[in-house]
Amino acid sequence: MMWLECGSDASHSIAPTYRPGTRILQATINGYIAKQLTAAILIVVVSLTCVIWLSQSLRFVDMIVNRGLPLLTFIYLTMLLLPTWLSIVLPIAGFAGVVFIYNRMAGDREIVVLEATGLSPLRLARPAILVSLVLTLLCYLMTLYLIPVSYRAFKELQFKIRHNYTDVLLREGVFNTIGKEITVYVRARESTGQLRGIIVHDDRDAEEKVTLIAERGALVVTKTGPRVFMQNGNRQSHDKKNGRTSLLYFDRYTVDISTSKSAAQRPWRDQNEMFLPELLEPTERETLPRNFNEYIAEGHFRLTSPLLAIALPLIGLAIMLRGDFSRRGQTLRILIAVGIAILVEALGLGTKFLAAKQPWLIGAIYGSVLIPTIVALAMLMHRRVRRGSAEKPSLERVAI
Repeated sequence: MMWLECGSDASHSIAPTYRPGTRILQATINGYIAKQLTAAILIVVVSLTCVIWLSQSLRFVDMIVNRGLPLLTFIYLTMLLLPTWLSIVLPIAGFAGVVFIYNRMAGDREIVVLEATGLSPLRLARPAILVSLVLTLLCYLMTLYLIPVSYRAFKELQFKIRHNYTDVLLREGVFNTIGKEITVYVRARESTGQLRGIIVHDDRDAEEKVTLIAERGALVVTKTGPRVFMQNGNRQSHDKKNGRTSLLYFDRYTVDISTSKSAAQRPWRDQNEMFLPELLEPTERETLPRNFNEYIAEGHFRLTSPLLAIALPLIGLAIMLRGDFSRRGQTLRILIAVGIAILVEALGLGTKFLAAKQPWLIGAIYGSVLIPTIVALAMLMHRRVRRGSAEKPSLERVAI
């Protein structure tokens, strides 16, 4: 901790090593602000991520209740979406951290004292800019690599859970519905994978209902779909036209339980699964030609969206360090900063949507982020912090 004395005799109270403008003083101030910013941003990131995780996890409750998805698999499935959530949360957290910390410093008159030592708004903003640059690099890491990798693994696992009925059929003591026409019941499952007490009700034929009962069997997943191999059982069929019921005993029987919705593999990949070169130069292997413009717009958005991690904090800095500081607080400035940040976010999403319809608007995606960044940076470089006469300290000791 370092004490600065400000006032008419301040120059005689500060050791030569810590005079305003020295590298040691600047490094101390940068470290002090950066440490607080990092803590605030981490709190916001964890809080927002937990909120998003709880809200998005509701989408997978059906897999737990109706498909018996193991808890560890559920956690792994949702964690694969973490890079996607963080790419959205980090810019917002950076903005919120900057506004909160600099507003608190203004309320404690630390900004006034630091400005009295000769620090310009740009120097006061330097630690926040450095932290924002780190956030920007993290966002680029996620959008260019981690999101495609993790989202592809997520979609593959999700597809496997939905279309591979092994996990469903192996649940014991539960009537499992496959599609709308097939119901499967398994009394017990042995460690070897053999099934005991199997019941399969097949209602796919509009003219005939079939029920199969077997003592034991096994599930076999083939390229054409899952099949149940059954031993020592019977097949009961009911003809809906004449009302007759027939009974057939068998030693071995195989029933195909695949439905029309089953698929051996996914036909198309989602945009989030594709890397940047695949988005900027799409082919018919990835998607239909009518979607090319949408994929190209997504590729350019991947290049610009991480810049929000520095654009939004710069907007907050330009507003919070603008003009006179008041003892009445800076509520109006905070509201203005939040409003402008929301507008920039909306412009980014809006220009992406328009560019997907009109490719000549691709430049607007870059402009929606770069222009606010340049304007905010220019405000910090050319505007000095002004203090009212009532705010000017006569002689104070302030901890930095």
